[in-house]
Amino acid sequence: MYESEILKELERLYPDARPALEYGTPYELLIAVILSAQCTDERVNKVTKVLFKEHNTPRTMLELSQEELEKYIFSCGFYHNKAAHILSASRDILEKFGGEVPSDREGLKSLAGVGQKTANVVYAVAFGGDAIAVDTHVFRVSNRLGLAHADTPEKTELQLENAIPREEWSRAHHWLIYHGRQVCHSQRPDCINCTLSKLCPYFASTRGDGAKNN
Repeated sequence: MYESEILKELERLYPDARPALEYGTPYELLIAVILSAQCTDERVNKVTKVLFKEHNTPRTMLELSQEELEKYIFSCGFYHNKAAHILSASRDILEKFGGEVPSDREGLKSLAGVGQKTANVVYAVAFGGDAIAVDTHVFRVSNRLGLAHADTPEKTELQLENAIPREEWSRAHHWLIYHGRQVCHSQRPDCINCTLSKLCPYFASTRGDGAKNN
């Protein structure tokens, strides 16, 4: 099948694909993913390296005022809303979930600042659940490759779930991210050197027009 050929090649290209965010516990991952909205993983890792030295649990995070937390996370952007969400989520984790990050998607989505994408990332990465988190890379690459034909992340997620075997959802998420970062860029994708170009509807329709030429 067309989809299986694409997945097989993505797996060959990125056999060691894994999350770029650095974390040690589900709580640390949750905070890192909240901070990663509209921010690079590299920047988040620099921020959490300092933040998590003393504030890496819900209880220790709540020792900070919002203003104090904002000073830690300022460089991640949208720091006011992110700080408010982190403190609210930390409070709910303590008061509603006994201090443990909920391991199901509905519980995760009940936390402040946690939408479908963040819940899917934490559910899949921290708890081994089957989920596909659709970020900008996954949305772009999957629609270019024809694994999805959708105009929203929500529709893309549903179509990917139908196109990809459930046991590969989480790994495929990372494969698509890696391909988006390394080859299938938003601007000037490297179609000329892409080993998936022969299977790619985007390349077939544009013949690499606007792509990077080496």
